[in-house]
Amino acid sequence: MSAIDYDIRTSKEDEAAADPLRPGEMEKTRPLPRISVHVFCESEGMHRVIERLGLDRRMAKVNLRVTSGSVSAAANMFASAPTPNLIVLETDAAPAGLLQELAPLAEVCDPSTRVIIIGRHNDITLYRELIRNGISEYLVAPVKMPDLLASIANIFVDPEAEPLGRSIAFIGAKGGVGSSTVAHNCAFGISSLFSTETILADLDLPYGTANIDFDQDPAQGIAEAVFAPERLDEVFLDRLLTKCSEHLSLLAAPSLLDRAYDFDRNSFLPVIEVLQRSAPVAVLDLPHVWCDWTRAVLAEADEIVITATPDLANLRNTKNMIDALKKLRPNDRSPHLILNQIGMPKRPEIAPSDFIEPLELEPIAIIPFDAPLFGNAANSGRMISEMDAKSPTAETFSQIAHVVTGRSTGKKNKRGGLGKVLSLLGRK
Repeated sequence: MSAIDYDIRTSKEDEAAADPLRPGEMEKTRPLPRISVHVFCESEGMHRVIERLGLDRRMAKVNLRVTSGSVSAAANMFASAPTPNLIVLETDAAPAGLLQELAPLAEVCDPSTRVIIIGRHNDITLYRELIRNGISEYLVAPVKMPDLLASIANIFVDPEAEPLGRSIAFIGAKGGVGSSTVAHNCAFGISSLFSTETILADLDLPYGTANIDFDQDPAQGIAEAVFAPERLDEVFLDRLLTKCSEHLSLLAAPSLLDRAYDFDRNSFLPVIEVLQRSAPVAVLDLPHVWCDWTRAVLAEADEIVITATPDLANLRNTKNMIDALKKLRPNDRSPHLILNQIGMPKRPEIAPSDFIEPLELEPIAIIPFDAPLFGNAANSGRMISEMDAKSPTAETFSQIAHVVTGRSTGKKNKRGGLGKVLSLLGRK
């Protein structure tokens, strides 16, 4: 390979590694199960793609290892070590010699191990030959991270599994900005507008207001799910839910101060997993706190909605949250922004145009201050669309529901491992 060829190839790999995601590109990719993946890289560009892959939230359960080396390095390593669930191999081998190069690895590879090969040759004959003889997937370099993640998901995510529900997390940039009110009205709008089964989970255990806003007084709720994870499944969750409307159920907070609510980082993740298996949409109403468990929930959510009011503290907090979430979720789109309580009498405020300029993020909704409408709704235990379905605010909540709602599926047939490679070489 000439120096010019190398420079061109390296440039393409660098572009693939840094290629920005297209809107909605990874929305349908489901989280991967607990599997072990070992990647063998020959190029710096591939190393960067794998580094980016390892940061994705859908890889949270995956044990990922990366080694600099070729197919022969993999064969040498696994001659004395068990093979993982998946081996990803980058290779420069020509099509005529690729199967021969794979032979030593095939001799030491477990029959259940899947293999993805990343090669340099866009050769349909080679692709068919590899697939016919047990390779799970053949990708042509340079490979983009979403394509590699989708290929892994197609192998290990059961195509017959029920689609996971979509989780939408609402959090305020500051206390008192109305994030919970927005979350509750959006949950009600999603359930009624689309006739979609929706679960609203109030994650503010000491001070949650969802039970008040929906005029409910349930005896059980999210506390029982969080403090008894060993009992948690779809049947147990169903007993904890309170019906608020035809398609909306509430997982209420106890709103009691009889104990301290200190949680580990992963305390709420089992609850969210069961919620996603139980309903097409789960709305998560988070308190305004920044700690391990809220970071974990925000990292796992499909969509995030930040509610802010137009003052300097909200602007600072919103900017900090957006920056932190970009680092926490590098392969997901930016959170949605809602500006609330605009035009409150006698309160100095930053103009919406000036508020959003440093954020470089357009709000999906600007909700004007309307004390009578929101106050009467809260005191009546009803949603805005129930109080005045024709009001501009009700229409705004309808638009928000359209923006944050989506679906998630992924289907493709599974394929076998390396076992057929040896038999092919034997036939030849």
